[in-house]
Amino acid sequence: MSIKTISYERDTNLIAAHHQPAIMLDLAMSRDVDSHALLRGTRLLLEDIHTGQKLISPERFLTLLANSQKSLNADDTSFLFGQRLFPGFYGPVSQVLNHAQTLRQALIHICNYHALLSPLCRPRYFESDDQFFIYWLDNCGAGSQFTFLLETYMTAVAAMANRMLESKLPWRFNFTHTEPRHVEQYWVHLSEDIKFNQQLNMMSVPLRFVDQSRLQPSPMSLQLAIQASKSQSTELGWEASFLDTLYDYFKKNIQHNLQLETVAAAFGMSAASLKRKFLKHNTHFQKELDLARKHVALYLYQVKGYQHHQVADYLRFNDINNFRRAFKRWTGLPPGQLLQKKCF
Repeated sequence: MSIKTISYERDTNLIAAHHQPAIMLDLAMSRDVDSHALLRGTRLLLEDIHTGQKLISPERFLTLLANSQKSLNADDTSFLFGQRLFPGFYGPVSQVLNHAQTLRQALIHICNYHALLSPLCRPRYFESDDQFFIYWLDNCGAGSQFTFLLETYMTAVAAMANRMLESKLPWRFNFTHTEPRHVEQYWVHLSEDIKFNQQLNMMSVPLRFVDQSRLQPSPMSLQLAIQASKSQSTELGWEASFLDTLYDYFKKNIQHNLQLETVAAAFGMSAASLKRKFLKHNTHFQKELDLARKHVALYLYQVKGYQHHQVADYLRFNDINNFRRAFKRWTGLPPGQLLQKKCF
């Protein structure tokens, strides 16, 4: 049976040019960068930003970000950009964040309305006994720009949360990339509790903070904003990116024998068509499948407390040695060694 999807791709026009692209443009132009240099290759004009009628694709937004990075040539660009993003002025979805009664509500809404609030970098959340976690995935095949996006959107979430609760929260951050030369920017804009070369791009905060009620909450305003945001999302016509949709499918069916041909058939396309979509997004089938397997395995180990044989059984490995080899391929470490390092 074919799965009906409404996923967007790198070249789908869904991002309002007068929202986050305009914020990046404003930041760069405030530092005397010529607008022509910023808009090169985006097929955008300044008039497109001002009129508020233009939708652009993730690919063109990434081009704008690359131009801005090159023109500004400053280590703090992503962090300053992120500080300006949330709650933003994006219509009803920004009002949802403004009227959230608790930080938990705001964080979950960011994850739920990611197509509107974070179209290039997908946030997902889960909880342990004492921590609220948000981990981030590449939405549209950003490639080398993904680090910039992580810096941007993690800053956006942390800055919004700190403003909501009017204090600097004890965020912890994990990044999969190596420590950059501008690590001091991470300390200034995020936290000193940062680790690099980790298994997930993730941020976390103690649960005791996420359920604190805000002063003068407005439940009625929140409900009206949520209803309007749903309408806004429906009008947009897209719920998740292509990579999001595949990731969800892989996780849901992780206990089955997932092959390129069967997955392609489930999405109503040929294996060749699915390969072309992966190529468009700078990735391939096995890489995305292994990412989902890795995340499930880490969750089972670190949150659920599963033993090696239980994780292997869950992922349908009949041979424990084959599982160990696969796990090392996914994470760079054998299971026993990785368990000595707390990932969450």
